[in-house]
This record gives sequence, C-alpha cells and structure tokens, in this order.
Amino acid sequence: MDAGDLKYLELLSRSFPTQAKAAAEIINLNAILNLPKATEVFASDVHGEYEAFTHLLRNGSGNIRMKIDDAFGHTLTDKEKNSLATLIYYPREKMKLILPNVENQEEWFSKTILQLTTVCKIAAGKYTRSKVRKATPEDFAYIINELITESNLAVDKHAYYNAIIDAVVRTDCAETLIEAMCKLIKQLAIDHLHLVGDVFDRGPAPDLIVDTLMTFHSLDIQWGNHDIVWMGASQGQRGCIAHVVRNCARYGNLSILEDAYGINILPLATFALDAYQDDPCVAFGLKGNPQLNAQDIELNMKIQKAMAIIQFKVEAKLIEENPTFKMEDRNLLHHIDYEKGTVVVDGVEYELIDKVFPTIDPNDPYKLTEQEEEVMQRLVQAFTGSEKLQRHMRFFLDKGSLYKISNNNLLFHACSPLNPDGSLKEVDVYGKKYKGKELYDILEQYVRDGFFSEDPIVKKRGQDLMWWLWLGEGSPLFAKSKMATFELYLIADKAARKEVKNPFYTLLEDESVVDGIFKSFGMDPEKSRIVCGHVPVKVKDGEDPVKCGGRVLTIDGGFSSAYQSTTGIAGFTLISNSYGFVLASHDPLESAETAVRDEVDIHSSRRVITRFLDRTQVADTDTGKELKTQIADLERLLEAYRLRLIPERAK
Repeated sequence: MDAGDLKYLELLSRSFPTQAKAAAEIINLNAILNLPKATEVFASDVHGEYEAFTHLLRNGSGNIRMKIDDAFGHTLTDKEKNSLATLIYYPREKMKLILPNVENQEEWFSKTILQLTTVCKIAAGKYTRSKVRKATPEDFAYIINELITESNLAVDKHAYYNAIIDAVVRTDCAETLIEAMCKLIKQLAIDHLHLVGDVFDRGPAPDLIVDTLMTFHSLDIQWGNHDIVWMGASQGQRGCIAHVVRNCARYGNLSILEDAYGINILPLATFALDAYQDDPCVAFGLKGNPQLNAQDIELNMKIQKAMAIIQFKVEAKLIEENPTFKMEDRNLLHHIDYEKGTVVVDGVEYELIDKVFPTIDPNDPYKLTEQEEEVMQRLVQAFTGSEKLQRHMRFFLDKGSLYKISNNNLLFHACSPLNPDGSLKEVDVYGKKYKGKELYDILEQYVRDGFFSEDPIVKKRGQDLMWWLWLGEGSPLFAKSKMATFELYLIADKAARKEVKNPFYTLLEDESVVDGIFKSFGMDPEKSRIVCGHVPVKVKDGEDPVKCGGRVLTIDGGFSSAYQSTTGIAGFTLISNSYGFVLASHDPLESAETAVRDEVDIHSSRRVITRFLDRTQVADTDTGKELKTQIADLERLLEAYRLRLIPERAK
C-alpha cells in the first residue's frame, strides 16, 4: 500500500478502530446487499394540488392498502380494511371521528394497536432493524420496536407484549402511539421519492406541498419550468416575477402570493383598478373555476391584464440585453396598429381580441409608466424579502437539480433538445454552444450562479437564464418553439397561437434516438430508462405514456385539475420496487375531508411495465455500488490491521 492509501485507511480506522469492528461492519454491509431493493416512487407536474398529491404520499401510492391485504387476507372485511387504511393515512383526523362513537375505547385501542403492529411488521420486512429503528418516531421507538420484533415462536412473551399495550392505554398514550405507528408505516411504504418537476403554478397550494416535502424523509427534485420561474422570481428577476404574478391572477390564486408568501400586492391592485378602471379586460378571463365572488374575479382580471402588459415590456428589455437568447420575434407591442386594433405576427395581420391599452405609448410601447415601474420595484422588494419564499427556493436548490441519474433511470422534467433528424440540438448559451448532458450541466451551473455568484455580471446572467429556461426555444425545461402568451391572450386565430413541441416528443419511439440521449449522459442504453413529465399524456384519447418499449416513461397524467379534461385521469405515479416497474394512474380525489369521513381512497389502476425474473437486491442499485466500495475499503483496512501497517486502537 502506498502512503496515500495508508493515510486514508488511518482516517477510516477512527470509525472502525479494531479488526473486530471492521469485520462486523463488513458482515453488516454484505447482509444489506442481499436485501430486496426498497420502493421508489416517481411523480411529476403536481402543480399545487396539495390534497391529491399528499394523499398519494399518505397511501404510499396504493402500497399501504396492498400491505393491509397481505397482512389480513380474508380475516378482515373490505370495510374494515378501508377503515384501517384511512386511519393510517389520516390518524389524527380519523380518530377524532371514530373515538366519540366507540363504547369501549380501551378495547378499540388494543385491537387497533395490534392491527397496526401487524402492518408494521410487513412494511418493515425488506429493511434492516437498524433502518427501521432510525425511521421510528423517537418518543415511541422502544415500544414500537418491541412490538414489531415479537417472534411467533416466543409464545411465553405474549403476556409481555399485552402488558405493553395495556400500559400504553392506561397512561393515555394510545392516540399518540397510533399516530407514531401510522407515520412509520407511511415512511416504510415509500423509501425514496423522485419529483420530476413542476410543484408550482395553477393549483392553489404549492407552498403546502413544499412544506410537506421539506419534512419528507428521502427525496430528490428535478426542476420544472414552472419551478425555475419561481426560483428566478425569488431572486428579483423581473420577467419571472411578472409571469408568476400574472399566472396567479389567471388561475384566481393570488392568495398564494399574499397568504402563503406574505407578498404585498396592494400597490399592484390599486394600480390595476385605477389604470383599467373602465376596461372590461375581455381577453383576461380566469382559467378554471376558482370559486371567487364577482368582485374578486374582476380584480383578478384587471391584475392579470396589468401584469401581462408589464410582462411584455420587461421581457422586451431582457431580450434586448441578452441577444444570444434570439427572441426578438417575441416583441410584438411595436407591431400593433393601435388605431385599427390589429397586430402583425410573422408577416400576417390579425385582429386583436382586446384593443384597450391605456398604459402603452404607441410611440414608445415598451417603456414602463411611472406607476408600472413603481409596481415592479415593490414586487421585486416583496419577492426578495419573503423569508418563506427564500427558504423554499433554497430547499429546491439543496434537493434539486436539472437532471438526475438514479439506478439507471435518467430523470429530467421535459426533454433533451433534439434536431428534427434526432441528433442532439446545440443550444447557444451566452455565446457558446452545448448539447445533451453538457447543456444540462452548464445551465445548472448558471442557475446556481444566479443565487450565489459574487460576480454581479455572472449572477445577473444566471438570473436572466432562469427566465430563458422558463420560455426559451432551446430550453430543455420548456421544449417548445415559443411561449405564445401574447397570442393566446389577444389573437383568436389558432394559427398564431401554435407552439411547436421539440422533436424529442415525436421521436420517442425511435430506439437509435433514445440510445443517443443515453450515450450523451454516459449511460448504457441496454439498461437505462428516461422518466420525464411536462407534457400531459392524453390517456382519454388512447395515448400511451410508455414509449420505446418501456425505455421512456412520460408521467404527466394531470395532477392539476386544469389538465384533467385533457388527460382524462388525475395523475400518474411510477413505482419501482424489487419486482419491477408499475405505472399507477389515479382518479380525482374529491377532498381529504371526504376521504377521512367516507373512507374513500383514490382509485388507482396499476399496470406492470417491467417485471424482473429475479427480485432486485440492494446490490443491484446505486446504493449497492456505494456499499461495495465501502466494503472494499474496509477489507483493505482489515488487511492493514493484520499486516500491522496500522495499529488497532484501544478496545
């Protein structure tokens, strides 16, 4: 062994100071390698739908109900199983409904704890005792671990376990213990969560989703275009802020700004009501049914129009400052004939739906009025000064990335940009061209620079690039030819509104194209899969989310209620366990309250994508590779001890 090896092994010996301890850890790690692979769940495009998404976390994407079936077979009725499942999903809420109607609460507690113990045992079956102990809520770790490690052979200890339960009930700890056991079951049902982009926009509660994710035991996030625009907004990037505020108004979700993140929109509301006082804002109706009163709907429409005009203006400045973005064709305000009420787009003249523009000077259409400038300054201060928003975005940076390679799965939100012939598209990033993995890597570096660089020029580039990632033609998060915001609002002719998808989406059945993407990321095409979202899968029209013989899985199934008429379902989750891959499609959740009261779970249809002939073990995963490296290092340490190259420390 050379000096470098010995130095490293000396450091390792501090954790394993004797031959016995090193050997014991080798034995332990080798045993773990032979456990079944734990369950991973993949989801995408949850778009603020807090109740539906968190219900699927609570039910383990259907896994918990299956474990209840495994545990009790025909010994419980379907109604009893549904009741137990609902208790596991919502223990506190369900006990509030059940307990007032129970005649003998001590008997109910005892029976329920025993049932939960049985489910816990099955849920813990593929994990080491050490991992289960670490997952167990601390206050009841001893009690729960004693209960779930009960051996059927140790009949003489039944009195001991019954005494534990009796003592829990007598000391009024039963409800708290039940909550702890339910929490453990849910944690064991999903070992790791992959969230493939788009937590934000459209739905009413993205902040609550992020709060939930921040307490989730193990996850990673691949940023979506709707996430990156919020990340840019948090750093004061004006184009991103303009979109975020406009979009919240469009979906009647201004409460996300005010109530969730403490962003004061009163100056904006005052400006919008004044500037557009007599304007019916005919092109700015709200999307969906936000259940607002008439006054609030009118306010949202006026704010939406005010921010749309501001957005067109601030984007023009960004486009001028960043010529490499090549988006000059998106500046359309100077192509409007304000007397005729028409606009020229790509050489074609169209009549405008809305012809009232009180804040636009036809002679200088991209100049913000004094009031608009003041509104933007206040919004920048509010976004950058929101402690909660900053905390949430730092969480996205800590747990997120533009892509991830995990267990031979390539995860990204939208696409790897392609040319029409299937080759990797070169994209200009501030004067240099990149494609494939290199494109993703440089873009992620710029995103992080937008938060942390001490060079103001580099930092601004990173922030402006977050806006470009939201809507740029070569952006791997956007994956379309243009963001037709102006056209969608103001031109009725669908020909002007057309947004052409990147060829990635039309070439997903071409194996050679998919192979090229894998090779760009240094992956073996024979063993790899792409998992992505972004474009809703039209299941109701017969579209299949499984592409290229299962090598590409597109899992945007419409968590967002705004997309459910397009998809015909209410979301996908992809489940990867030791047996293979299963794609679950979900029906809508009426409400969490209904789920608790009526014991109604989300109905899910499961489809096996891949079934392995032999169960996948930890040894076959990325974790297994890490453990094998650790074992090899420990074996070298053991050899160094035996050769007396390193002395054992005091026992």
